[in-house]
Amino acid sequence: MALIIAGERSGVGKTTVTLTLLSCLSRRGLQVQSFKVGPDYIDPMFHQHVTGRACRNLDPVLTSENYLKECFEHYSNLCEYSLIEGVMGLFDGVMVNKKQTPPLPLPLVKGGVDNFASTAHVAKLLNLPVLLVVDCSRLSGSVAAIVHGYRSFDQQVNIAGVILNRVGSSRHLSLLKNSLEPLQIPLFGVLNRQDNITISDRYLGLVPTTELPELNKLIDKLVNLGENCFDWESLLPLLRKTEKADKEFSSSVIIPPISPSSTYPFSSIKIAVAYDKAFNFYYQDNLDLLQVWVQN
Repeated sequence: MALIIAGERSGVGKTTVTLTLLSCLSRRGLQVQSFKVGPDYIDPMFHQHVTGRACRNLDPVLTSENYLKECFEHYSNLCEYSLIEGVMGLFDGVMVNKKQTPPLPLPLVKGGVDNFASTAHVAKLLNLPVLLVVDCSRLSGSVAAIVHGYRSFDQQVNIAGVILNRVGSSRHLSLLKNSLEPLQIPLFGVLNRQDNITISDRYLGLVPTTELPELNKLIDKLVNLGENCFDWESLLPLLRKTEKADKEFSSSVIIPPISPSSTYPFSSIKIAVAYDKAFNFYYQDNLDLLQVWVQN
């Protein structure tokens, strides 16, 4: 099994929750493989900084549904624990209308539109449970309407529980719990408002890790926070990968075969990849592809 961390919208704290979970697992000496839904370069940098392993993107638009499933199955089987960070809100994806000609050969579903490449789409593809992160900073009783709406919107998405973020006080938490009680949905974590824990952002999203000299101090704060704010007894069984696939990962899912008659001497090519503070926006899959092509 593995878990998907989803948000009810952007900016609710998905990355903070994900990094806190990854940091705590890594500090316990546990090997964890992280994934990120969608075409995101920066969040995976933070994942890798914490886990020491390359984060893998799960993006059916840039790759395919088959590649996404094989990629997840292969890399999640290399570690005992796996965690996926979602993108935007749970159901935010590519909207495709049946009456229009899509720019890409995207699959369609009944009803005319589909949240293709959304976190919900990936959750259904991989048949994984979702933890919904809710920003509680400006609500109390309304949290029940939000959670109920997300849980009932698509019955094929398994929302296993919620994480309440930016809780202001014990009184605030009491109001939130009382509101959620009739829903009987598990509460996997409560993060109080942390004014001293901030991940800097700008127009591209988060500031890349190479530009954050105090990042390790931030990670230390997240570990201290995470040890006390999550229900680890319930979380660890869900995060632990128990099933092992016999099928080997095949990069040929998206790597085109090299023709014997090709005029390009691939075996003699040397490829230089720029990597510094200015050039660091890469998908690990692209780097893997370059290595495969050169070796072939």
